[in-house]
Amino acid sequence: MPEPINKNRLIFLILSVVSFLSGIITLLPYKDIDDECMLGYKAICAFTPVSTIILLLTGVIFWVVQKRLK
Repeated sequence: MPEPINKNRLIFLILSVVSFLSGIITLLPYKDIDDECMLGYKAICAFTPVSTIILLLTGVIFWVVQKRLK
C-alpha cells in the first residue's frame, strides 16, 4: 500500500505542475496580440523564451523540493 502524501509535498507538487503548465501556455500562439514575442510570432506572453525558461526552472525547483520532503 502506498504511503499517504504529506500536505507540504502535495502543495509543492501542485505548484510544480502549475509552473510547468504555465511555462507551456506561454508558448501558445495568440492572434489578438499587437506585438510579437522574442521568437518572432504572436504568443500569449511577449517574453516567451525568458518566461518559459523561468517557469520551467521554477517547476523543477518545486519538484525537487517536494521529492526531498518527507
